[in-house]
Amino acid sequence: MKPTVTPIDATFGARITGVALANLNDDAWNEIEDAFHEYGMLVFPNQGLSEEDQVDFALRFGEIEHLRANKDQKAVKITNKKADGSVLQPDEHRFKALRGNEGWHTDSSYMPLAAKASILSAIVVPKSGGGTACADMRAAYDALDDEMKERIEDLSAHHSLYQSQSKIGHIVETGTAYGYHNKGAPLRPLVKTHPVTGRKSLFIGRHAYGIPGLGEEESEQLLNDLLDFACQAPRTYYHAWQPGDAVMWDNRCILHAAQPYDYGETRIMQHTRIAGDPASELVATARDERAAGFEPSTSNM
Repeated sequence: MKPTVTPIDATFGARITGVALANLNDDAWNEIEDAFHEYGMLVFPNQGLSEEDQVDFALRFGEIEHLRANKDQKAVKITNKKADGSVLQPDEHRFKALRGNEGWHTDSSYMPLAAKASILSAIVVPKSGGGTACADMRAAYDALDDEMKERIEDLSAHHSLYQSQSKIGHIVETGTAYGYHNKGAPLRPLVKTHPVTGRKSLFIGRHAYGIPGLGEEESEQLLNDLLDFACQAPRTYYHAWQPGDAVMWDNRCILHAAQPYDYGETRIMQHTRIAGDPASELVATARDERAAGFEPSTSNM
C-alpha cells in the first residue's frame, strides 16, 4: 500500500491515508518518515490501533520513553475514567494533571532528555470538545521580525513540570508521578535547530520559565509574548477526534494542547512517547527549588 499525503490548510501538517499503520512495508514507512520531517505533524484517520500496533509503529522512530515504573508498559492511557468506571473529580490529582495538558507544551521538555515525537490515538471521545490543537514553531520563528530573532538568538529558558502545574494551583510532591523528579530543571535554548531538517524553531511552551540574565517579570513577559504570537493561525491546527484516529507530532518543533470538554463524559486516549536522541535532546539541569533532593542527571532514568 502506498500512502497518500495530503497537506492540511496550515503552515504544517498532513493527512495520511491509504495505509494501515499496523501493516506497513518499508517503502510506505520511508514515505511516512519523510512526511514526518517535512510536515511536523501527521494525521492518520480511522486506524484503530491496538496497544501493540501503536508501540510497534512508534519503535520505527526510535526508543520508547517509559512513562510508568513498569518498563514493559510502553503505551499509556490518558483518561478521566477511573478503575471503578466513574470519572475524575476536579479536586483529584489526576484531574489537575489532565487540565494542565490544556496549556501549549512540548512533551518531556522538563526531563533531561526531551522527547522526539509523540503518538496519540483515540479510543473513546466525548460528544463535543476534547480535541487536540497543534502549533508550528518553525513557521512561528520564521514570522518573527529580525529584531526579535536577534533578541532571543542566544537566550535559553528552564523547563519544569512543577512550575507549569503550580500556575494552575496544582502542587505536587517529588516522586509521585512521571515528570515530578529531582533531576533539576533542564536549560534549553529558545531557538532550536532541528537535528534532521536544520530548520530553526521556537522552543517554548507552558513548562518554560526563568530565562537566565532576565528578571522574573521580564522573562515571563517575553515567554508569554512569544507563545501568544506563535500559536495563531495559520500556524495552528485543531484535530476533532473520531475513535480510531491517530495523530503524531514532532516535539522538537510542534507544540500541542488538549482542548476542554464536558468532564462528566469519558475520554480515553492511548499515548506513546518516543525518546529523543541524546546528541540533540539531552541538556544540563539546574536546581529546581520546587523539587526535593536535587540530583543532577544525564538521563531520564
